[in-house]
Amino acid sequence: MAGKVVEFNDQNFESDAMKSDIPVLVDFWAVWCGPCKAIAPVLEEIANDYEGRVKVGKLDVDHNSKTAVQFGIRSIPTLLIMKNGSVVNQLVGAVPKNNIESLLNEVL
Repeated sequence: MAGKVVEFNDQNFESDAMKSDIPVLVDFWAVWCGPCKAIAPVLEEIANDYEGRVKVGKLDVDHNSKTAVQFGIRSIPTLLIMKNGSVVNQLVGAVPKNNIESLLNEVL
């Protein structure tokens, strides 16, 4: 992954996302997904803007189906906001940056 956005997978999701000591924004995506590509620069900006306060990561649903199924991901992109190992909010689709930031600010 580019910049400050980390890559989650089935093997590291529990340790790196669910057990994170700061809130986590997870982007469930796939290479073939146009809206996923459209939202990628926004996530990069958020990773920079919230560095040290929120962990931003991506999980490729085609290669990590176990985690996608575990969280009931049916459409992509789906963004989950997690805190203390639990999902506290969810956004589906290529939503505007301010919508994502608004939900992140609620958990900070």
